[in-house]
Amino acid sequence: MQSCEISADSTDDPLSSGLRRKRQPRIVVIGAGLAGLSAAKALLESGFTDVTILEATDRIGGRVQSVKLGHATFELGATWIHGSHGNPVYHLAEDNGLLEETTDGERSVGRISLYSKNGVAYHLTNNGQRIPKDVVEEFSDLYNEVYNLTQEFFQRGKPVNAESQNSVGVFTRDVVRKRVKADPDDTEAVKRLKLAMIQQYLKVESCESSSHSMDEVSLSEFGEWTEIPGAHHIIPCGFIKIVEILARSIPESVIQLRKPVKCIHWNQSVSKEIERVADHNSDLPKEDKGSDVFVECEDCEFIPADHVIVTVSLGVLKKRHESLFHPRLPEEKVMAIEKLGINTTDKIFLEFEEPFWSSECNSIQFVWEDEAESESLTYPEELWYKKICSFDVLYPPERYGYVLSGWICGEEALIMEKCDDETVAETCTEMLRKFTGNPNIPKPRRILRSSWGSNPNFRGSYSYTQVGSSGADVEKLAKPLPYAESSKTAPMQVMFSGEATHRKYYSTTHGAVLSGQREAAYLIEMYQDLLQ
Repeated sequence: MQSCEISADSTDDPLSSGLRRKRQPRIVVIGAGLAGLSAAKALLESGFTDVTILEATDRIGGRVQSVKLGHATFELGATWIHGSHGNPVYHLAEDNGLLEETTDGERSVGRISLYSKNGVAYHLTNNGQRIPKDVVEEFSDLYNEVYNLTQEFFQRGKPVNAESQNSVGVFTRDVVRKRVKADPDDTEAVKRLKLAMIQQYLKVESCESSSHSMDEVSLSEFGEWTEIPGAHHIIPCGFIKIVEILARSIPESVIQLRKPVKCIHWNQSVSKEIERVADHNSDLPKEDKGSDVFVECEDCEFIPADHVIVTVSLGVLKKRHESLFHPRLPEEKVMAIEKLGINTTDKIFLEFEEPFWSSECNSIQFVWEDEAESESLTYPEELWYKKICSFDVLYPPERYGYVLSGWICGEEALIMEKCDDETVAETCTEMLRKFTGNPNIPKPRRILRSSWGSNPNFRGSYSYTQVGSSGADVEKLAKPLPYAESSKTAPMQVMFSGEATHRKYYSTTHGAVLSGQREAAYLIEMYQDLLQ
């Protein structure tokens, strides 16, 4: 049996054995989402020939999932291209003609919102009353002013006071409340409505941040997330087209679907079981039995590799990091995984025979008047629906039909995921009847919804900087193993990619793409002599 100990010559020069044999390095990419596909595409185009993508599910795309119903495409996952100037996703879409049918209502130049800029948002109370438009505009101006203040703590290095608990939610709620209550021009009734609107706006913000509550989002780090200049775009034919473009130049044989990974054995720490299986695998070359890394799959196959690029979500890392890596990850990386945040943002699409909303209405925003003085945005399990912040009207109806898109996040999204379609459709219909004051709203004829939180291959939608974490934790998460300063073995055996590993663009599709390109660039530079 061949020993897995590190030989003397490979210890002196981590790359010497691979270069001496003049063989291509074996690179395994775990995950066929935007990060994994971007990494593999860049590697293959640079001349690497031994690249394998292992995807646990039966499709490519990861957290991009476009579903075709009739003539329309609905996005269960990624929806927006956030910004255009220098955004690789935008340039892929533009260069391939994917934006030609994008309507003006699907382009937004201002701050990202969850609804179309066409028409007017209807803020309705649980008493079936619409909040006057001028009251909504006054409150929106105030909220956005305070939102801009939250950016300054990071961008200008402002100190965070103890009262805010370094929380975006706590800070925002406190400042907005004080200003609303101190306004001498508002009646008590108007003040009450504005106070209730605070919680609704924070629910929307939580859906955008994919946090359970904005109370969990770090105030001191909130401003590090960087917005790319330019308009935000929807892809009418589906965001999955971006995935297909990335995969176009990747041979089918490179991507193995339904291939979940059980464990990554790195730093030549090959277990006896791997040695036993490898020893009886007649197809495995002798040199592979001493590989730096073995990827153990759930189907009991062991794949030797020189480098593994891990693109699984932060949610999967939180759940599985102890069993997914052998030896276990360094404490610094474990702490980063635990500190950074990820939660669930789900969509609920409801299709109706006819619209019950007016032609000018672009969204229905749910304002619960009894939440004017609430501190928490956590509800008992049976009241999960109170976390639904809004239903957006999908435009144009000629493309989508009469469809509303609801948003829910956090622990309540997980509860929603456990319910059957009938229950969710009935609950949403009752909410719409209650808030519009129209008891005759029919049940939708069709429902479609996401379930990112309970899906074991994702365990959440996207990441955020949780209270107690910082951009430095993102850097630690992205740092390859083994750490160069503490090891003389082959470098970059295990590399990390995905939206959560991009310090400025976490939570975005362009962050995922850029992170995959980043890891590929490291390997391209490392092997530049071999590739020439």
